[in-house]
Amino acid sequence: MTMARDLNPLDRIRIERVVWSLDQRLYDLPRRVRITHRRDLRHNLNEAARDIGVSAALRDLGGASALADAYLEAHHGSAPRARWTEAAVVVMTATFMLTSVFFDAAKAFGDGILAGDPDAEGTFRWSGISSLQNDVTYTVTDGEHTFVGGSFSPLTWVLLALGFVVVGRVWRVVPNLGARRHRDVAFTE
Repeated sequence: MTMARDLNPLDRIRIERVVWSLDQRLYDLPRRVRITHRRDLRHNLNEAARDIGVSAALRDLGGASALADAYLEAHHGSAPRARWTEAAVVVMTATFMLTSVFFDAAKAFGDGILAGDPDAEGTFRWSGISSLQNDVTYTVTDGEHTFVGGSFSPLTWVLLALGFVVVGRVWRVVPNLGARRHRDVAFTE
C-alpha cells in the first residue's frame, strides 16, 4: 500500500503548467467544456501525484498536446477544423497595424505640406499608399489643417478577408456543413 504524498508548491506549479498548456490548446472548444477539462485534469493529476509522484503522473499523462488533440477530436470529430481564433487575431492585428500606418502616412503628408510652405492655404490631394489606401484630402486654412480619407481601399479589404480565410483554414468548414446536416438527421429519426 502506498502512502499519499503531500504536494509542495513546486509540484503544484508543475501541475498548473500542464493544465495551462492544455487550456491554451483547447480554445476551439466552448468555455464551459474547457473549464470542465481543466478541472478534471487538475484533479486527476493531483490525485496521481499524491499516489505515484508528480514526475510519474506527468510522464504517464503523455503530454498536453496529445491530450488536447484527443479532446478536440472527441468534441469536433476527426475532420479538419477551421481555426477561428487565430484568424480573428491575425485580421484584427493587421487591421490595427494598417490603420496606424495609414493614419501616420496621411499625417506625414499634411506635415510635409506645412513644412514646405508654412503659409500654405487651400486643398491638397494625395493618392495614398498605392492601391491600399483611398485618396487623402488636406484642407489648410489659417495655419490649421484637417484631412479626410486615407481609409482602406477595396484591395485592402480583400487582402484582409483572404488572410482570414488562409490563416483560419475556413475552407475546412464547407465540407463539414453537409456532414453535420446528415448526422443531425440521423439522430432525429
